[in-house]
Amino acid sequence: MRVWHRYLGFFLAGIMAVYALSGIVLVFRDTDYFKNQEIINEQLQTGLDSEHLGQALNMRRLKVEKEESGMLYFRDGQYNSITGEVFYTKKELPFFLDKMTHLHKATSSRPLYFLNIFFGLRLLFFVVSSFWMFFPGTKIFKKGLLFTAIGAVLTFVLLFV
Repeated sequence: MRVWHRYLGFFLAGIMAVYALSGIVLVFRDTDYFKNQEIINEQLQTGLDSEHLGQALNMRRLKVEKEESGMLYFRDGQYNSITGEVFYTKKELPFFLDKMTHLHKATSSRPLYFLNIFFGLRLLFFVVSSFWMFFPGTKIFKKGLLFTAIGAVLTFVLLFV
């Protein structure tokens, strides 16, 4: 079990680093911390409502906050429904960080979802195999069980508080 644990750990070290970094970046997804800003001025069809404006700008959750005199105001931008001119700020992660976070958030509709499943199963293997690293009944094994229990309790406390 130690040999499997060791070599699988070395094999997965790279992907664990990517998941760790992308997980840290995802914590800040509700902010603009790592994002690059681009100011966009485009000409669209005239007379679009909020739903069609969101489709034209490829913004799924576009919400018009205010509408007056043919102007639609939304977060980080505005659209003139009379002239069709739209002005908004687009915020995106840099290319590499964007790719890493998309890997981290993969769903079953994405081509690399199997990598997430494989990785999750391997992490579960590490959890289970770590209990075979030391003989049961030894001082270090008992201390390991104590730390495991503390970690599990802390996780549940953080989940439910």
